Amino acid sequence: MDQILIKTETDSPAPLLAAPAIPDYLLNTYHWAYINPTNVSWLDRDLIVWAILWGNSGRLMSAAFSEIKPGENVLQAAYVYGDFSHRLAHHVGPDGKLDVIDILPIQVNNCRARLEDLPQASVRLADAMNPGGGPYDSVCCYFLLHEMPHEKRTDVIRGLLERVAPGGKAIFVDYHKPAPLHPLKGIMNLIWRKFEPFAIDLMETEIETIVPDVKNFNWTKETYFGGLYQKVVARRT
Repeated sequence: MDQILIKTETDSPAPLLAAPAIPDYLLNTYHWAYINPTNVSWLDRDLIVWAILWGNSGRLMSAAFSEIKPGENVLQAAYVYGDFSHRLAHHVGPDGKLDVIDILPIQVNNCRARLEDLPQASVRLADAMNPGGGPYDSVCCYFLLHEMPHEKRTDVIRGLLERVAPGGKAIFVDYHKPAPLHPLKGIMNLIWRKFEPFAIDLMETEIETIVPDVKNFNWTKETYFGGLYQKVVARRT
């Protein structure tokens, strides 16, 4: 297995850590978006994220943050382009802790650069299906599930729920099947089929039903922008 040197916030040498294997679906389907350095630099911009989400990025971030209290210990399941991680770290505040993980070294480095001025935030290399750490008051999975095949999605949801502390919650914000007459339904179907081939399966699946064997969670769902987006919250009893 490959080895990677992870740079710490203090710039002191860190031990060599075994890098988690990068799944084939990421290499084959999303290399252009998340691994190619030129494209990563271009896509990791607030305006690009705002446009991709049809102007709803602020509203959806606020929907996620509304489930998280300042001072909490929070896990973010993957780096998110734009200012999501930076805003979440500010929301958690100096009395809280934000632990961001990603399976790709380039994304770990991107996130660390975004958060270098916030001591309450840390970034590490990990697979979301086996995130480690915690337990956490809140686990935030923001626009990640639609980017993975069903089997991987199942493992990730199960792995994230395992890290939720009693009384805590997991927050999933992602795409959702839009209303039948939604004006963007046609173009979004084209975009998903061309660039997000695993999103179609998520459209036909309720997140709550993906891990029916996981007990002791109460699930709620809200939709936004004519049903194009969803927030699903799993509260641990």
